[in-house]
Amino acid sequence: MKIVSVLSVVTALSLLGACGSESGSSSKPEKGSEAIAKFNDADTMFAQMMIPHHEQAIEMSDIALDPAIGASAAILELAAQIKSAQDPEIAQMTSLLKSWGESVNPDMSMDHSSMMGGMMSYDELQALGELNGKAFDIAWAKAMIMHHEGAIDMAEVVLADGTNAEIQTLAKAIVEGQTAEIETLQSIAGK
Repeated sequence: MKIVSVLSVVTALSLLGACGSESGSSSKPEKGSEAIAKFNDADTMFAQMMIPHHEQAIEMSDIALDPAIGASAAILELAAQIKSAQDPEIAQMTSLLKSWGESVNPDMSMDHSSMMGGMMSYDELQALGELNGKAFDIAWAKAMIMHHEGAIDMAEVVLADGTNAEIQTLAKAIVEGQTAEIETLQSIAGK
């Protein structure tokens, strides 16, 4: 597993924070409520980056839910819980971005990969899918802890820099839910 240095995390969070400055505030015309209409660059960046981050957590959960893997009951329960929480959040963020007239994908002229902590490479996902039983449980728990920590970091940035009420509520739910899941994952990983 790649371990992101503290310096790169701080740098990434600083860059994300800069993306959410008030100068980037927007109040584009909106079909829905004013609360949905008010957003800034930090809100947009958060949604655009959290969608693929959540998609990978769902992919990791799908691996765990494959009966051939032989994951424990605790892992199966967490994987199902993660999917049931993050699928609707992806739909919510996609809907918000569309209502704001923003792309669902981040601006590809900038490299945002360093800002999405805990993401696994293709090779790491493949290697995870080749494990079974207890070895899988431990590797999956460790990977998901890192993944959740990355999501929590992203959520804390938008809580500080964002302006959209719905994104603020979502970010708080991510911090709360994933912090609780990390505690369970740590007991599985033996941390």
